[in-house]
Amino acid sequence: MPIGIDDFHEIITQDFYYIDKTGMIKELLANWGKVNLFTRPRRFGKSLNMSMLRYFFEIGTDQKLFDGLAISRETGLCEEHMGQYPVISISFKTAHADRFEQAVSQLCSIIGEEALRFRFLLDSDRLNIDDKRLYGQLIQFDNSGQGSFAMPETVLTRSLKNLSMLLQKHYGKKAIILIDEYDVPLAKANENGYYREMIRIIRAMFDSALKSNESLYFSVLTGCLRVSKESIFTGLNNPKMYTLLDAECDEYFGFTDEEVKRMLSSHGLSEYYEVTKEWYDGYRVAHTNVYNPWDVINWCNQLLTSPNKTPKSYWANSSGNEELRRFVNRLGNGVTKAQLERLIAGQTVQKKIEEQLTYDSMYDTIENMWSLLFATGYLTQSGTPSGNLVRLVIPNAEIRSIFSDFILNLFEKDVAKDGEAVDAFCRALKNGEAADVEQLFTKFMDKTISIRDTAVKKEFKESFYHGILLGILMYKSDWSVDSNRESGEGYFDIAIETEDEAIGIILEVKYAEGERFDEACEEALRQIDDRDYTAELRNDDMQTILKYGIACYKKKCKVVMQTASV
Repeated sequence: MPIGIDDFHEIITQDFYYIDKTGMIKELLANWGKVNLFTRPRRFGKSLNMSMLRYFFEIGTDQKLFDGLAISRETGLCEEHMGQYPVISISFKTAHADRFEQAVSQLCSIIGEEALRFRFLLDSDRLNIDDKRLYGQLIQFDNSGQGSFAMPETVLTRSLKNLSMLLQKHYGKKAIILIDEYDVPLAKANENGYYREMIRIIRAMFDSALKSNESLYFSVLTGCLRVSKESIFTGLNNPKMYTLLDAECDEYFGFTDEEVKRMLSSHGLSEYYEVTKEWYDGYRVAHTNVYNPWDVINWCNQLLTSPNKTPKSYWANSSGNEELRRFVNRLGNGVTKAQLERLIAGQTVQKKIEEQLTYDSMYDTIENMWSLLFATGYLTQSGTPSGNLVRLVIPNAEIRSIFSDFILNLFEKDVAKDGEAVDAFCRALKNGEAADVEQLFTKFMDKTISIRDTAVKKEFKESFYHGILLGILMYKSDWSVDSNRESGEGYFDIAIETEDEAIGIILEVKYAEGERFDEACEEALRQIDDRDYTAELRNDDMQTILKYGIACYKKKCKVVMQTASV
């Protein structure tokens, strides 16, 4: 599995598993645009596709890299375009400085390192002395002795245009410019307070390279957001935008269902198809449903080494999830509980989506934040949009678990402010007072969202209430609280030991579908006995053992307690 590898040449030559996306080349040329922008969430294959484009178009490429791939069947197109252009390929993903001066230095290094690939220009007999002096400005190191590049701002902002002009002079062919993660410098600038300065630099660079550049054949850019034309793409004549709502090239970022089936089958993992689909599928790009590729690759790799593992959130762990954190923190201030309840339950909310955002305004209004969650992959579209009104839904179990975690985190903060209620709940739990536990737990549930009786799996609903209980119990510092640990012949929900009084408590949570509380409580208590969940408490010499069956439905619950023999 090519985890963390986004170089097309390395994946093909080192025999990593590759899902063929080369059909994108044909579609890109057929739907011609001088400037092409693809916006997709992070970890959706943008960098690998940009690398694939570079190796296809670049002069001197190894054409055998594409043998057997979809594009190789387009013989006329390959003869006309493969290996026929000078290609400038840069990525701004590493431009994430705390200060503006550092950010500019990073941009200089990104451009300078790419310019060094064309060092042969210094010996080109097609370039005059002024051309070579111009090239020398792009590869000039500063005096720090640390290998950093130094360019005056005027050189930096014209660097891509000048480099493409020099390459055209040398080869006699116009250049292709590829800019991966074009908006990362803007995101980091916004976070660190120098957004206006960075906008000025990026706008000037793009104006010269993409707008009035006679040496440009065409360009491709990728990013998470479509930054508004007014702030960065000023003056460009109709750049082609490929967003999450556009049908063109919709299947080339992310894995389709058939591609995932083939990947699982080729590795002997077909039995994991349903759980893979539940956790990592569900993204809708125009008319195509796709899986998150980062998740699928990591999940398959895990299964190959540890077949008994359960799925987890790989995508969420690759960033700080700041967008979702800010959104959930708006609960009660623009975001209603009803909206979150519908989303968590697998239902939709209809919102106006603004595809052109600016980083400095994306958190200004709740409408912008809905658009941001859609663009960054926390929400996806359901059905067909009506103009810019889009029905939004959580795509899969992974993202639903991320939402749930943030909501429970907010709940824990609320609980921490009410130590009296926590003490009362724990006292009732320890004393076997089931009616009081029921009453107090219901009050706690009123403080958070409810899980509706919808298509969301019963296990998720139960784990959400399980999380609420843990959020309460974590503040009882003198109790030992364990969750989902093995005891007897299975894994209990929650086990508690009060060491001073040698009281052991087992909590088993069930979702009472159709408000069948009595049946759910009986099932919970029967499971505790059948799987002998109290075994570990007996081994730890607990003198009193209490078994609780807790049934939940929306914001209602029923609690039944039994005493176990020791």
